[in-house]
Amino acid sequence: MKQMHYNAAELDPLILFADNHLLAVNKPAALLTQDSGTGRKNLEDWSREWVRVDKQKSGNVFLHAVHRIDKDVSGIVLFARTSKALARLNKEIRTHACKKIYHAWVQGVPNPTTAELHHGLIHQNHRAQICSLQTPDAQEARLHYKTLQTKEKRALLEIDLETGRYHQIRAQLAFIGHPILGDIKYGANARSQLGIALQHVQLQINHPTLQKPLKITVPKSNQIGDES
Repeated sequence: MKQMHYNAAELDPLILFADNHLLAVNKPAALLTQDSGTGRKNLEDWSREWVRVDKQKSGNVFLHAVHRIDKDVSGIVLFARTSKALARLNKEIRTHACKKIYHAWVQGVPNPTTAELHHGLIHQNHRAQICSLQTPDAQEARLHYKTLQTKEKRALLEIDLETGRYHQIRAQLAFIGHPILGDIKYGANARSQLGIALQHVQLQINHPTLQKPLKITVPKSNQIGDES
């Protein structure tokens, strides 16, 4: 397998936060979060090279993604730089103690413009399916959205993600008739120059060692805009 080359300096504009325990990066759309056996360019290996160069490390670098976002989705990915940070952050993610905010351009304008979506969710064949909460193996999927702006027959939504299920936002918005722009898998009628017009724009956690609230935000100049 061909060895992938990463230029650490090219990652500099995407770094949102870095200290000895955490690294947060603004992932571009179309880039994998992790290799996962694909052998393809991915953010985790690129970020590991950035740490190696930044800290002038000659050996192995400990760096693990605390959460993933889909390849065609952009925005914040948080990495742990120590095993202690990874364990504590994994617990925070698992217990939904963190707060994740996404922005998405969707087809049509939702009515009501602000609402809670609460469904059951199962996934198979790399696709999430909305179902009754009483369905065997269903997972609870809950989010809140509010409309930030509208243009023609589309709307920009802010999404407060309460449960981080597989393809949750994509499936729930499609279920109410407003698939995300560019999301052909979930019913969008055309591809988008943004990939899938969905971005993880804000993450609030407790710092794993300082035990203080930490808010990481994608700068407004880099947030998802009008896809036209």
